[in-house]
Amino acid sequence: DYETKDTDILAAFRVTPQPGVPPEEAGAAVAAESSTGTWTTVWTDGLTSLDRYKGRCYNIEPVAGEENQYICYVAYPLDLFEEGSVTNMFTSIVGNVFGFKALRALRLEDLRIPTSYTKTFQGPPHGI
Repeated sequence: DYETKDTDILAAFRVTPQPGVPPEEAGAAVAAESSTGTWTTVWTDGLTSLDRYKGRCYNIEPVAGEENQYICYVAYPLDLFEEGSVTNMFTSIVGNVFGFKALRALRLEDLRIPTSYTKTFQGPPHGI
């Protein structure tokens, strides 16, 4: 039921859940693990509202002709990312989620970065 915003970073992941894991659970797990979710207790959890920063799986579609594969669409709020840092953005979105045990396979298929975020990038420090 999440409505994406023009300022959200939108990712499309091809997901193959483990047997017995429903696609909705796999999509929610990808969104959580690639944003604010963690497998351990973090002392800073109580200092801020994680709802403001969490990724949200807003749509799931089966992949035509592929058994047990889905495209899970995840929206990330810009507040989750450091301005001007491609490294921070990719580390957050794809850094730790690929080893997630609820999934047999995961691949980032597409990424939409809003103009408001790309304008924070300063470009290469030493030219091209």
